Amino acid sequence: MLGGGINRRWNVALPMLVLLSIWVLFWYYGTAEAMVEIWWRSETFNHAFLVPFISLWLIWRQRQLLAVIHPQPDLRTLLLVAMTGFAWLLGDLAALNVVTQFALVTMLVLIVPALFGWRLTRAMAFPLGFLFFAVPFGEFVMPLMMNLTADFTVMALKLTGIPVYREGNNFNIPSGSWSVIEACSGVRYLIASLVVGTLFAYLNYRSIKRRLIFIGFSFVVPLVANWLRAYMIVMIGHLSGNRLAVGVDHIIYGWLFFGLVIMIMFMIGMRWAEDTDVQAPQRGIRTTGDEAAKPTRILIATFLFALISMLPALWIKHIDRVSDIAETGVIKPVPVAGWQIDSGPMTAWKPAFDNPYAESQVEYVRGNQRVGVHLEFYRHQNFERKLVSSENVLVRSKDPDWIKVAEGYRMVQLDTEALNIPWTKLRETEGHRRLIAWKWYWVFDRLTTSDAEAKVYIALSKLLGRGDDSAAIIVYMPDDRPEAAIKTLQDFIQPGWPAIQGELRTVRVGQ
Repeated sequence: MLGGGINRRWNVALPMLVLLSIWVLFWYYGTAEAMVEIWWRSETFNHAFLVPFISLWLIWRQRQLLAVIHPQPDLRTLLLVAMTGFAWLLGDLAALNVVTQFALVTMLVLIVPALFGWRLTRAMAFPLGFLFFAVPFGEFVMPLMMNLTADFTVMALKLTGIPVYREGNNFNIPSGSWSVIEACSGVRYLIASLVVGTLFAYLNYRSIKRRLIFIGFSFVVPLVANWLRAYMIVMIGHLSGNRLAVGVDHIIYGWLFFGLVIMIMFMIGMRWAEDTDVQAPQRGIRTTGDEAAKPTRILIATFLFALISMLPALWIKHIDRVSDIAETGVIKPVPVAGWQIDSGPMTAWKPAFDNPYAESQVEYVRGNQRVGVHLEFYRHQNFERKLVSSENVLVRSKDPDWIKVAEGYRMVQLDTEALNIPWTKLRETEGHRRLIAWKWYWVFDRLTTSDAEAKVYIALSKLLGRGDDSAAIIVYMPDDRPEAAIKTLQDFIQPGWPAIQGELRTVRVGQ
């Protein structure tokens, strides 16, 4: 039995825990809503609806152990709260969901050490850490996993004796054409396996070593399983004359195979299961009455946590941001020395960028050479309108007219600055026309080719009160001869970039 004093302290700390959780969710409701919206629409993260309940159940399993630990508020945790709030602020300024959402979950987790202390936090470290699986995170590895899946599938087909012609993540075999798209990347399998594998390891092993080994298997197994799945689906389609393993069958076979692999993985893992009973309180863990915090200290910690946690949300309201306003601007064509503006477009291709403030597409001609310049200008950025986004790409994987077939980097001199600019080779799905395109970012006169750097520049610019005007610059031309195309692009950029940057500055000043 716990003494009356200890019960009174828990009777104060638990309501304060609930109150602070509601308080944080109130101030950061938009971030929480964005998380739930992703859980709802994305099959990859449907499991996140269960994560909070699993975490609460894991804590409930430890109730006898936790009940003998006195609440010991640690005011030093408030420094971590302030740092987390600042991270959320930067993430919100940069319209970066993953940063704001990790910051929100971290802030909720920090309520525990702030009110109860680090001894109790360590005792429930896994249930609290498990909450981070609620953050919809991991899709950034999708392009890499698509490439790896295509690499393995093509290699396996060749070893099987089937001739393959590959361009990017698209390949042809005698019986038909195949593409590795987002659904084939295996990200869904990987994330699902990590979640259930981590939970399985915690519930069935006491040894940290065994837990880490099994979690490692939970990471490696879905990768290999997805490669085998992709190869088998192509083989089934090939051997059946493309009557099987296409369309909906493609997805169904994949999940059936994945479910079988996970079941086998768990059956193997159970062979080394250990006793993990957590109900009996550990000897010597009870603290003395003198060590237990007074209810007043818990209330002070609650007040300070509430004050510090709301400051970033208040700060963001004082930064000039416009969300749902349909503003538009105009970017005028600029003259480039030695080149003439051409009225006839070389192609119907257009980069896929959502909700820009202003955009333009101009094509230039010099003799028999043609170059196109596409500008996407962004202002008053938010989570619906932002320059750097996974949706803003040169070509989307489901584009019916164009596919990406190759990519690389090329060092280019822009005025006094050298940039290692990424290039992408595109091809029409129906036909033989090809393009090569270069892309980089302009953020308040800073140049970068990195998505992450562009996000940081935008956040810092807004934080300093300079606004968030920024743009993506895409220069492209027909790719009949790759080396000749690269030389032409370089010849155009040298005289063309000062004029293009001047127009971007004009649009910025004209706000």
